[in-house]
Amino acid sequence: MEQVSCGGAKDTLNGLDLARHDHPALWLIPLLMLAALVVGFIRQRGENTRSFSFVSIVSGGVAAYLMNEERLRVHNESGIISAQLTGWFWLAFLSSLTMMITSLVMLLKRRRTP
Repeated sequence: MEQVSCGGAKDTLNGLDLARHDHPALWLIPLLMLAALVVGFIRQRGENTRSFSFVSIVSGGVAAYLMNEERLRVHNESGIISAQLTGWFWLAFLSSLTMMITSLVMLLKRRRTP
């Protein structure tokens, strides 16, 4: 928890407020990843890969886009307080891109007839 006061004004923020303050679209990232996970568990093995591919492409693309926007925002606003991106950010960002690309390959790959 962080508390800032100046003169008579006070403001208190917890970890979630600091992470997503004024950026409610960031809640889409865990929700879309959960949707991709649920669709992946629901589908039968080898059947209906199209729906799983579509959900994964959308989830990975939206997550990568929002994470890149947040990276640019942190980079531009780091003048007052130094903010550095950690390896965990880059791991999550690259995982989102990998999820999107892998799903696109699954969608475009033709089924072989026996």
